[in-house]
Amino acid sequence: MLNLLILLFMAVLGICTAQKTTYIVHMASHQMPKAFQHHSHWYDASLKSVSQSAEMLYTYTNVVHGFSTRLTADEARSLQSQLGVLSLWPELKYDLHTTRTPEFLGLGKSNEAFFPESESFSDVVIGVLDTGVWPESKSFSESGLGPVPSTWKGACEDGINFTSSNCNRKLIGARFFSKGYEATLGPIDTSRESKSPRDDDGHGTHTSSTAAGSVVEGASLFGFAAGTARGMATRARVAVYKVCWLGGCFSSDILKGIDQAVEDNVNVLSMSLGGGMAEYYKDSVAVGAFAAMKKGIFISCSAGNAGPSEFSLSNVAPWITTVGAGTLDRDFPAYVSLGNGQNYSGVSLYRGDDLPHGLWPFVYAGNSSNATNGNLCMMGTLIPEKVAGKIVLCDRGLNARVQKGSVVKAAGGLGMVLANTASNGEELVADAHLLPATSVGEKSGNALKKFLFSDQNPKVTILFDGTKVGVQPSPVVAAFSSRGPNSITAEILKPDIIAPGVNIIAGWSGKLGPTGLPTDSRRVEFNIISGTSMSCPHVSGLAALLKGAHPEWSPAAIRSALMTTAYTSYKNGERLLDIATGKPSTPFDHGAGHVDPVAALDPGLVYDLTEYDYLDFLCAMNYTDDQISGIAGEKISCDAGKKYSVTDLNYPSFAVNFQSNGGSNVHKYSRTLTNVGPAGTYKVSLKTESQIVKISVEPEMLSFGQANEKKSYTVTFTAVGSLLPEKYSFGRIEWSDGKHIVGSPIAFSWSA
Repeated sequence: MLNLLILLFMAVLGICTAQKTTYIVHMASHQMPKAFQHHSHWYDASLKSVSQSAEMLYTYTNVVHGFSTRLTADEARSLQSQLGVLSLWPELKYDLHTTRTPEFLGLGKSNEAFFPESESFSDVVIGVLDTGVWPESKSFSESGLGPVPSTWKGACEDGINFTSSNCNRKLIGARFFSKGYEATLGPIDTSRESKSPRDDDGHGTHTSSTAAGSVVEGASLFGFAAGTARGMATRARVAVYKVCWLGGCFSSDILKGIDQAVEDNVNVLSMSLGGGMAEYYKDSVAVGAFAAMKKGIFISCSAGNAGPSEFSLSNVAPWITTVGAGTLDRDFPAYVSLGNGQNYSGVSLYRGDDLPHGLWPFVYAGNSSNATNGNLCMMGTLIPEKVAGKIVLCDRGLNARVQKGSVVKAAGGLGMVLANTASNGEELVADAHLLPATSVGEKSGNALKKFLFSDQNPKVTILFDGTKVGVQPSPVVAAFSSRGPNSITAEILKPDIIAPGVNIIAGWSGKLGPTGLPTDSRRVEFNIISGTSMSCPHVSGLAALLKGAHPEWSPAAIRSALMTTAYTSYKNGERLLDIATGKPSTPFDHGAGHVDPVAALDPGLVYDLTEYDYLDFLCAMNYTDDQISGIAGEKISCDAGKKYSVTDLNYPSFAVNFQSNGGSNVHKYSRTLTNVGPAGTYKVSLKTESQIVKISVEPEMLSFGQANEKKSYTVTFTAVGSLLPEKYSFGRIEWSDGKHIVGSPIAFSWSA
């Protein structure tokens, strides 16, 4: 009877409390009325003013300023209207996530959830050319993995602070290459970095764990982005090739690393590195990648971080998959709160002591420096007497963002606001600053400067807001992501695709702190960083998944599947945005679009390529036989009686360059599609923004009766009327059987 009464009481209690919701109440601490001596008293009075029965669950002083409590909807609305209450966040149930990218990419809780069960997933080996690996990272746990694939021919090399026992069934290979580096810069300084595969930098551990890191629960950076970390292909194996050192990455070492990776029999090669633009036969990465492609290895490379300038791409060889960067739907908000009650949104990964309560003097670095570029907070430029005890506004540019904060801190500053300039626009990249700091966009930066210069006694504070997910719109193209057109071959559209590359959490080195600065004594297992270096291994890992699901697919088929199924618009139909301009992005920004791995698993049709297709392409480039032979690794002679055309390369995208000085106004491109799905008939549809380019396709329908059947078509692009009305314009070709959509972007350009 007693148990029955207890159960009845609990049921009634549940009914009563079901009407209340837990809220996190975010308060603006600087707006606390003078009547209160401590913020906790203010919080309590604010809560009691709307509910005498509500109790605080927690008070927050580090993550945010505020408290959590349970309120009815009416009580919450009443509290929200009070002075000093910034926001009320209803409690949300969070599933354990990763870096968040698998879920963001539609892969769900299990990376292979949409992929058929097969041992072939764990037979795929991803080779990563980078700064090495921190083998103790939990991201390289071998738990659940079987024996090393019998096809593996690699090894684990001993070196300083690294032995073969550091490898396991996950991290199956580790090598290092430094002879080219040492020949130029002298011996490796072993007091600063390990002459071995060990990663003393962090970059290599981050990229390799992004591509294929094992599942790690409870991952975060100081509590930011908390969840379950995992790479794209959790069951794939990892082999690292250390080719980058403190002084940089040298081409001779890179080429040897690729050479060894091919010999070791990797299936995917991930290279988050690149240099300037050079003809393919002069580019060691392109040459090495060609050899890898010949062996059936998929090559993924970063597009570069020189955006948003046009013609800023690296790694544009058509046998390389060139990856740009987009954002996630996750953010790390931190607000600049002004004495006049206004707040400006920024981002930060700072976790430490908050600024002392109240508002603090606000100064501009340009007015507090002994240098002409003092606004950039370069080393040794700030005058301590002018910044001590104050919050300093620094402009972004030249030196590292986190270094600017260390300069402010060294000069006695309390905190920093880092303002974007025009070159970065509204792009916000979060950093684990060494002092209370936040980064703001150009518009907010300009508004803060206006406030700073117009107020006789400007004061501000910085409020930190933790992690927020579901941020929209997302993805957007990162401003730093390098852009087309392709300066080597105008007829090959690059980048190929974009993938998550902003604020990505992954494994890190135990040798240095998250900022990488010598003064940063903090040590973390995971770090959050940004760059096309981060987007590249996402595609490497996804390629490994596709290779595991379709072992028979060539590197070109895998790339085609990723490109033709990529999306270029949000669910509401609006086109993907470019954060640099705030306007819709173009194929020169996002290539074929944002990667969609679930759709790529079943693309319907693919544009396939062999090494012989690429050789014909090189002949069409009018390279000499010796130059082509240098790329191919064997003697090649172009057929003098054959007509070669770069427009015949069977690429999944189109770049059409019209001459504005009276050149040809008609261009024909030939393509061949291979059926990798069921039998069916595909019908073409065309889209173009251009008012002066007409597109025609022959034939307009392609029927496939069986798997691996090939069908060809020709596209004719005709510019009519004046040839000078537009610099760039864009379009799209899509083939559809009613289920599959095989999409290809088109970029038109006019040049002298």
